[in-house]
Amino acid sequence: MKRIPSYIKVMLSLLPAGLAAAGLQAQTADAPAAENPENQLIFLLLISSIVIALACLLLTFAVLVLIRHQVATTAEGAAEGQAVKTSEPLLSWSKIQAALTRAVPVEREADIDMGHDYDGIRELDNQLPPWWKYGFYISIAFAAVYMYIYHWPGHDWSSIKEYEAEMAEAEIIKAKYQEKLAEGVNENSVTLLTDPASLENGKKIFTSLCAACHGMQGEGGIGPNLTDPYWLHGGSIKDVFSTIKYGVPEKGMISWQSQLKPNQMQEVGSYILSLQGTNPPNAKEPQGELYEPNSDQTEENETVGTH
Repeated sequence: MKRIPSYIKVMLSLLPAGLAAAGLQAQTADAPAAENPENQLIFLLLISSIVIALACLLLTFAVLVLIRHQVATTAEGAAEGQAVKTSEPLLSWSKIQAALTRAVPVEREADIDMGHDYDGIRELDNQLPPWWKYGFYISIAFAAVYMYIYHWPGHDWSSIKEYEAEMAEAEIIKAKYQEKLAEGVNENSVTLLTDPASLENGKKIFTSLCAACHGMQGEGGIGPNLTDPYWLHGGSIKDVFSTIKYGVPEKGMISWQSQLKPNQMQEVGSYILSLQGTNPPNAKEPQGELYEPNSDQTEENETVGTH
């Protein structure tokens, strides 16, 4: 069997390195788009499909080359008048193994014996297996491409950039999770919010939806005063939330659960409680009963609630 021409071996050895370089360059060029998890998954699937397809093509090409050389060798032997062993297949595992390892048959080991004998163990001048040798060449080419893409000056993408992109993605996931938790708030699990951002959101909702009946400062109007400690429907944050959610139809207050999300009702309820003791001008007279938190209630509910 003839040896595979050198130019074919060089092409086969450099092609994977070229593919790896192209894949890395595409990944670098598309790095901002790949920050999206869905785009990144599609990108990885595409690259994997291309690599698998090319690997299949390379394997098919290698098999065809082996068959071609076997046929050529058989034809030359027949032309020289040598007996052709028709029973031997054109391609067999032994031929593939010999091409991959290039091991010298046992009967020819004397040709590569280096004359060194150590307790009966002889030293042979065997070649490195081609798969190992060309794999080593490919790793060198891959390392050069990797260094150029990720460490050469002027290239913006790096492990630090990758970390920052992953942290930004984690913040998005965290925000979605917190939003999901906020939407699960109800009159039994609601707690009082005291952070400025939540109170500011509550103030905006109050100004646009509640001030028409309760006054811009909660002093009362058509609806009762929200700044004194007297309440018609309970003064805890749970009472406030429940009143906002279900409304008081018999008194003209509509239910807001179809227009506000649970976290928005929690924010506006917390803002209403923050108005306690502000004593705005022209405050309406107290209505209802004096609300005094029970000692066994939570800290959030110990703050006076709404009407």
